[in-house]
Amino acid sequence: MMNLRTKQAGVGSRVFDTVNGLFLLFLIATMIIPFINTFALAFSTNFASMQPGIVLWPKEFSVEGFSTVWNRMQLYLPFTNNVIVTVAGTIGHVVLCAMAGYVLVQPLLPGKKAMVSLILLTMMVPGEAIMIPLYVVNKELHLLNTLYALIISGLVSGFSVLLMRNFFLSIPMEMSESARMDGAGDLRIFFRIYLPLASAGLATVTLFEFVSRWNQFTPALLYISDHAKYTLQIALKSLIVDTDSTSSNFIITTNVRMAGIVIALLPLMLIYPYVQKYFVKGIMVGANKE
Repeated sequence: MMNLRTKQAGVGSRVFDTVNGLFLLFLIATMIIPFINTFALAFSTNFASMQPGIVLWPKEFSVEGFSTVWNRMQLYLPFTNNVIVTVAGTIGHVVLCAMAGYVLVQPLLPGKKAMVSLILLTMMVPGEAIMIPLYVVNKELHLLNTLYALIISGLVSGFSVLLMRNFFLSIPMEMSESARMDGAGDLRIFFRIYLPLASAGLATVTLFEFVSRWNQFTPALLYISDHAKYTLQIALKSLIVDTDSTSSNFIITTNVRMAGIVIALLPLMLIYPYVQKYFVKGIMVGANKE
């Protein structure tokens, strides 16, 4: 009887594993096939890319889509703006949030719990609820139609501050106390002890912020109306959504649109492998509570 039940359980387990595996393969296919189709069309000729159906390999290999979108449609201008906003904004965000997290782990800081509660409260406010006040503030500061508005926007976030705080809490306080006895100040302790030991947290915050800023759409749409200051996502929106021809004798073909998408994806694909090993560790530490 026991052997029969064991066999039935074994068969049921194999059936479940098979169904689960097939379901996961289906989910992977729904994500991978559009991705491959995008690359295949981007490297196709103008005529081949206009043919109906899903393409998983270029029928006629060509890079004319990249040449057209980069040179003729001047995608290098929004790409450059995007690089400036992303790099400057990410560096500023990581430095400021790390400093704030370091302050929140000081044992003698008065009102520390109230500060943490206040930071948590800011995370409950949706960004859409403060769009108009932010627009008014940027207008009064004469930051509209400047890249400074996009760099300053979201320069500090409660999530990143608390994530860095949790990383710093895992560092023994005796290390900073020993450094203070040797005459080190807060800046030296911060840069020489805390930041090197919290490299996983820095990589996690950097990845989150880099992806968020590289893909940001709403702030650019809200603050920028000058075409010369457009970022990459706004330019892609105009490239993909606007189906009309850009002139009487030039039509935006599918390979041109897909080439723009591939160009936008490449920086994310290049940076992710270098910080992926810190990703899981960062999430796990950031989820811990004091």
